Amino acid sequence: MSATVSSTFSRRFRRVAAGLAASLALGALSARAAPTPFPADFRSSQVVNADATINVRVGGHGPAVVLIHGFGNTGDMWSPMAAELAKDHTVVVPDLRGMGLSSHPAGGYDKWTQAGDIRAVLDKLGIDRADIVGHDIGTMVAYAYAARYPDKTSRLVVMDSPVPGIPPWNQIVRLPALWHFNFGGPDAERLVAGRERIYLDRFWNEFAGDPSKIDEATRRHYAAIYARPGAMHSAFAQFLAIGQKDEADNLKAMETKLAMPVLAIGAAKAFGANVAVVMRNAATNVQELVVPNAGHWLMEEAPAATIAAVQDFLAAH
Repeated sequence: MSATVSSTFSRRFRRVAAGLAASLALGALSARAAPTPFPADFRSSQVVNADATINVRVGGHGPAVVLIHGFGNTGDMWSPMAAELAKDHTVVVPDLRGMGLSSHPAGGYDKWTQAGDIRAVLDKLGIDRADIVGHDIGTMVAYAYAARYPDKTSRLVVMDSPVPGIPPWNQIVRLPALWHFNFGGPDAERLVAGRERIYLDRFWNEFAGDPSKIDEATRRHYAAIYARPGAMHSAFAQFLAIGQKDEADNLKAMETKLAMPVLAIGAAKAFGANVAVVMRNAATNVQELVVPNAGHWLMEEAPAATIAAVQDFLAAH
C-alpha cells in the first residue's frame, strides 16, 4: 500500500472519528415505521448446518441473490431491497449465526465458517450459484464466501466495511472510529447486559451520516432482538473472531484474487472510496461506487440509491 493511499485513508477516518463524536447525544428521534415487512410471498424456514440453525427468508423467482446483514441489524434490514430484487431474482436473506432468529452456538463465528452456513442454506434450497451481497460484518462473510466458493459466486457486492487482513487493514484497525472491534473482552457482556439499547444507540449514531434516519421504531426493533439471551455474547464473538481467525484466513485467501465482478459500495460519510481500495487488493474486477450524503447505514439512510446501485450492477454483469 502506498504512503499516499495510507495517508488519504488515515485522514478520511480521522475526519470521520472527529465528526462522529458530535453525534453521541441520544435525543428522542421521531418514530416512524419499524423495518418494512418482507413481501407476503416470502417464506421463512430454518436450516441446520452442523452446530447452527440458520433462519432464512426466501422469495421471488429467477437467478439467486443472497443478502447478508451485519452488526446492529438482522436480515430484516434488507426487506426493501428484497422486495425489488424479488421481481426478477430468487432472494435469500439469512440471519447470521448467533444473530436475529438464528441459533446461538458456542463457536463458529469466524467468517469462513459462516460462509459455510450460507452454502448450507443454498444447498438446502437447491441453489448452485448465486450473487452475494453483504453489508458491515456481512461484507466480511460475503468475501469469505466468494473466496471459499468462487465457482458458486456469480457476482459480489460489498458495502461499507473493511475486510480483516486485506490491506490496508493494519491502518484501519488502529482508527478510533473502530473502537468496537476490540470491545469484546471478558467484561463486555456484563457492561452491556440490560443496556443493549445504550450500546446500540452509540453504534448507530456514531456511524450514521444522519442518525435520525434510524428511527425510533427501528431502534426498538433491533434492541429487543439484541437483548435476547445469548445475543450479545454471539455479537461480541463476531468481533473477537476477526483477530482470532479471520485475518489469517483472508491473508491466505487473497493469494488468489477473486475473478468475478465485484461492486464496492462505500458511504460518503463513512468508509467511502476506501471500500474499493480494500477490494482491489483482493479482486481483479472491481467497480467503485460512493453513495453521496450517506453514512454507514446505507439501507436506512439511502435505500433508493443503494437498491438502484445493486440492481444496475446485477443487470449489467
